[in-house]
Amino acid sequence: MDDMPDVDGSTEPAEVRRFWSRLGLPGLIDVHTHFMPERVLHKVWEYFDGLGPLTGGVEWPITYRREEAERAALLREFGVRAFTAMLYPHKAGMAQWLNSWAVDFARRTPDCLHTATLFPEPGVEAYVREALEAGARVFKAHVQVGAYDPGDQLLDPAWGLLAEAGTPIVIHCGSGPAPGKHTGPEPVARLLARHPRLRLVVAHMGMPEYADFLELAERYGEVRLDTTMAFTDFSERLAPFPREALPRLADLGDRVLLGSDFPNIPYPYLHQLHALERLGLGDDWLRAVCHDNAARLFAHTGRAAGSPPVS
Repeated sequence: MDDMPDVDGSTEPAEVRRFWSRLGLPGLIDVHTHFMPERVLHKVWEYFDGLGPLTGGVEWPITYRREEAERAALLREFGVRAFTAMLYPHKAGMAQWLNSWAVDFARRTPDCLHTATLFPEPGVEAYVREALEAGARVFKAHVQVGAYDPGDQLLDPAWGLLAEAGTPIVIHCGSGPAPGKHTGPEPVARLLARHPRLRLVVAHMGMPEYADFLELAERYGEVRLDTTMAFTDFSERLAPFPREALPRLADLGDRVLLGSDFPNIPYPYLHQLHALERLGLGDDWLRAVCHDNAARLFAHTGRAAGSPPVS
């Protein structure tokens, strides 16, 4: 895209640090970054390269196509104090294996918020309980890729466990970049009607159904939204955020969390931060979104012995 920002990779870490330093923050907390088994991540990259159906047919170059250790090191150079390993199954029989990998990744990556996932299948309650007991602090649910109804009865006991534990669930449930059979606000509204205490974090601000997901956050006090890819030039071209909804976004400033989709983004990391800044909602809003809201949220989630607090 000819209007994508051109950022010098050698200076980007310093520019990112300058962004949060100006706000008086100790760094950033990014609740939507992807780490998963390398062969799985490479399959994801191949899907983007091949313009798979769920990309909406849009060219999607992977900006940070690097080895795992390099990606983690770069986030640290950016000053990201805590990040996630958003991993997700596309079929039954995969989630428990991913969760086992995530235990090891969290153990060797202390600044990663131990992440787990789930899928509507027999045994899901047992392995969700096992993940929580192992110290999982955030879950990922991908309704679009998994092609499942979040209200599937098989998931009901697992949602109950997560609601009781107060564990955040980052859920890709909006219909962007391409709609799925069960995407959109209606299935999530039905889920929340049954489990109103679920700490759902709606990924991508619910793109493109922004207003509908803002309404769910206004209705349910534990619902949050992450900024992943929202407001960037890339997304504004495809699914612009309605300007008339900005006052509502400002009012929900204590429940919006920074997310980036690193490394699977078609532009520099810095651009997401600048996209938030140019909304014009003020430095207090930026401080809350880029650090304070997540620090508060994860200060109260269970963690395994030896796992550092989020600050």
